[in-house]
Amino acid sequence: MSPVLPWLAVLALLALRPNRGWSAWWIWLPLAGLAAVAQCVKPALRGLDAGLDGAFLDLLADGLTALPLGLAALWLLAPYLGSRRIPALLGSALLMVGFSGFSFAATAGWTVGLQSIEGLIDPRHCADTALSGELALPFFVPLTLMAFVLAAALTLAGLACRGRYRPGWLCLWLPLSLLFSWLGGSLLVHKWCGLAATGGMPLLAWATPFIVMALWATLLPFQILSAANPLFRERFKSLLHAAPLSPPMKS
Repeated sequence: MSPVLPWLAVLALLALRPNRGWSAWWIWLPLAGLAAVAQCVKPALRGLDAGLDGAFLDLLADGLTALPLGLAALWLLAPYLGSRRIPALLGSALLMVGFSGFSFAATAGWTVGLQSIEGLIDPRHCADTALSGELALPFFVPLTLMAFVLAAALTLAGLACRGRYRPGWLCLWLPLSLLFSWLGGSLLVHKWCGLAATGGMPLLAWATPFIVMALWATLLPFQILSAANPLFRERFKSLLHAAPLSPPMKS
């Protein structure tokens, strides 16, 4: 899959009826900024000289690009999630997981379709794909967990603000909601996957502050966009369940 596909998918979402108008095109601003940061992270990670494989570090940076694309899809599809809190939470989580996973697979360069089937017959044609899949597949577990954490954190922050859009309070409650959601999600993964037996839980505990900071830094540009753009402010309110969606603004 081409790494351009997720960006074309975002472009296709802008053609939907609720996103028609120039106000919706401001979604490219946080996307471009976070993509530039992810590209700057690659040489920084290589400079750490932590004994990690270069392909592993590249996939880590690709994961940092996949989450913003999932958030962009969530903001653009917010009018279709409904007003009921639990169904909207599940829809947000599944949307984030699906779009972020698709974006990560495309960025990692996985191949699908006839070419990959032929590669199974002739190993000479699938060496790079097999290596990419073998390295990238474990990244789907934390990527999926982070997508669920972001969706749950938005719901918790809306509950903490008592159904009102309060930008000042959100600056406090969103990081706390991300922390609580990550700890709860990590605990569920621990119970279901038995990470304690493999030594994974100490690693998750050690990485918790850095992961929560990374998630908050990923969410922050979209929060700033929502504060500055009336259309996305209404989308943010709907995700927080702070107010009903108003009709999309046309520019």
